[in-house]
Amino acid sequence: MALHSNRLSVYVASLIVFLTLLSFISAAPGSSSSLGLLQPYDFLYYSGVRSYFNEEWSKTAELLEKSISTKESLFRIRRQCYDDCTKAGGDALSKLDSEDGDLWDLWALDWVQQKAECLRFCMGQSVSPAGLLPVSSDIEYEFATRNPYNFLQVTYYKLEKMQKAASAAHTFFVANPSHLEMRNNIEKYRRMEGVTEEAFQDREAENEKHWVLYDAALQFEASSDWAQAAQKWRECVNETLRQTEECRVQCKVASQRLPEDRGVDSVDGVFEKAAALSLSLLSCQQSCVTQVATRPGRISSQEDFLPTQLEHLHIAQFKAGDIRGAVQTLRSLLLFYPSDTDSLDNLQLYYETLGGDSEPQGTQPAQEIVRYVSLSLQEKKLLYFGMENLDFTFTDPDLWTPEDVVPESLREIWRAEKEKINEKMKEGEKQEEVDDSGFYAGGPVPQVGVTITMDDEILNGTNRVVLDGVMTQKECDTILQLATAAASAGDGYRGRRSPHTPHETFEGLTVLRAVKLAQDGLVNQSDAKLLLELGDRVINLLHSYFRSPSGLFFSFTHLVCRSAITGDQEGRLDLSHPVHVDNCLLEPATRQCWREPPAFTHRDLSAILYLNDDFDGGELFFTNRDAKTVTARVKPSCGRLVGFSSGPVNPHGVTAVTSGRRCALALWFTKEKLYRDMEREEAEAMWATDGQSMEKKEDKTDKEGSATASRSGRRQGGKEKNKERNIVTGGKDEL
Repeated sequence: MALHSNRLSVYVASLIVFLTLLSFISAAPGSSSSLGLLQPYDFLYYSGVRSYFNEEWSKTAELLEKSISTKESLFRIRRQCYDDCTKAGGDALSKLDSEDGDLWDLWALDWVQQKAECLRFCMGQSVSPAGLLPVSSDIEYEFATRNPYNFLQVTYYKLEKMQKAASAAHTFFVANPSHLEMRNNIEKYRRMEGVTEEAFQDREAENEKHWVLYDAALQFEASSDWAQAAQKWRECVNETLRQTEECRVQCKVASQRLPEDRGVDSVDGVFEKAAALSLSLLSCQQSCVTQVATRPGRISSQEDFLPTQLEHLHIAQFKAGDIRGAVQTLRSLLLFYPSDTDSLDNLQLYYETLGGDSEPQGTQPAQEIVRYVSLSLQEKKLLYFGMENLDFTFTDPDLWTPEDVVPESLREIWRAEKEKINEKMKEGEKQEEVDDSGFYAGGPVPQVGVTITMDDEILNGTNRVVLDGVMTQKECDTILQLATAAASAGDGYRGRRSPHTPHETFEGLTVLRAVKLAQDGLVNQSDAKLLLELGDRVINLLHSYFRSPSGLFFSFTHLVCRSAITGDQEGRLDLSHPVHVDNCLLEPATRQCWREPPAFTHRDLSAILYLNDDFDGGELFFTNRDAKTVTARVKPSCGRLVGFSSGPVNPHGVTAVTSGRRCALALWFTKEKLYRDMEREEAEAMWATDGQSMEKKEDKTDKEGSATASRSGRRQGGKEKNKERNIVTGGKDEL
């Protein structure tokens, strides 16, 4: 159907009838009772959360499961009603190309009204009036981040339904892969009796098939299996188009909020309000591009998602020998970027490979891509018209939008915004090398005997250094003995013995706790004093080497030992500590690092002082922001210090410790006095006050027999660990 250009206003106005009728579906007459109709899934969710905090576990499980299934049913009913009402008003629609004058207006109105009435009746048959109302953005966020499954995991655990608990945990974790506690829970479920592998399935996988296919295609590319890669990319393109269309249908059928009334002084008439409502619908449909291109639980979408898939597809087809398929895919890609020189050069190469310079038969662009681009451009024209003439706000989700679609009066702003996005994308790689921390590696090393073993150049990064000779072997042995005597399982990790991997146990000791134990005579006073002094040694070295223009303060100091669990290492594929950044939340898919809680945003400089090397694995490694490309590795050894800025230029992780016990002193520093380590200051104050008395006490003990004191300290230390375990349990070493 072609719309007459001079009747655009009439067409837009008629949409108000359609959308307004949908907006008032909840007022539709019918059965006086909503018994058997779908209830609001947001109400069910809120009720389930309330029951959760009341510890009514059976009721919680019932309500949360019902909220999830009700949301799925609502979306399914919308789709079914949309399909059922496709032909509604068909007679009126067929007359629009032949009628003229007032009759055209009447037939257009008749077509819109019949379609709206059909949808209104269809939805009212299955959904309660309250269930038709729009949900809040908070509820949309809760379901987008899969938080209902977070509640369900705990609920089913309380109900001792471990199979269901594992399923909920896995589904939540797919969208929240940096949630370390849930990761640990999943590993525990895997070892539980009665929990089978079938439990670890993503319950939301139906809505995320395109991402599964996307990742599979990348894996086949990495292994150079081009035939399989081409097949997966083709499936991924088709699924992306399907998901986008499904999202657009939801926009069309879901209840729309009416435009806000601007008061008696408003000049908005029926046409302006009609336009505002219809433009909101078009904007919703355009936003589906962003929605489909955002991974579950992620904040940012992947730019140029569909064109990127087409680019991968034509390359895979070419390498797999499907030249005609590659030509068709590349011509589809050129619909988005018709003047891209690389694509045009590749097209010419493909033509020559086929034995000619002209277009081969049967290689026209895919029709589904032609329709996608054509429809998107029509919507963009209307939306930009609304921006120019009706003060409508619209953010274009696409980088490929041609300039001639944008009105001349908006092009200056549009170009600036597009340039900003392009610069941001170009800076993606550069951000790996730019550090705004204010540190400048290469300063002097003030301690005699300390040597620079690896610098920025050798470590392939920015503000990274490895210093050797920071501790003697005797000092390493002393601190190792202190860790054996006093380190507490889960200390610094909220009491969790295996916070990062179920294949290792973690023990920790803070400076404050060490001083308290020394004060009570449970560990050697000199050992605790050395632990305190090592922090000062490290901060002096790094402050000098990184030429910090401002003062540095201790943020946290933690003696950590991670031990491989014997008999639990076979077939192990995980890391001792997953790749992360110390002061921001790393999002490898978009190479973004979000400086927001729960990250320790105040950390500026990080350091690790190693104590031993008699273990297997446990290497520190640095990566790019993709969390995959390893740029440097550091093998631990006694007295080796690694220092680096805490920001996004230095993603890092630790390889699995597969045997033995790896111990190190981890330290973080901040430039902000507000975030200094108050526990360390308390420990220093205690030392200043009680140091002499503790020294006398130890001298007396030494005279009585140091060997006896040592045995006594270790035996009582175990008892003290239970007593003190909950004193320092904040998640300070969580990231």
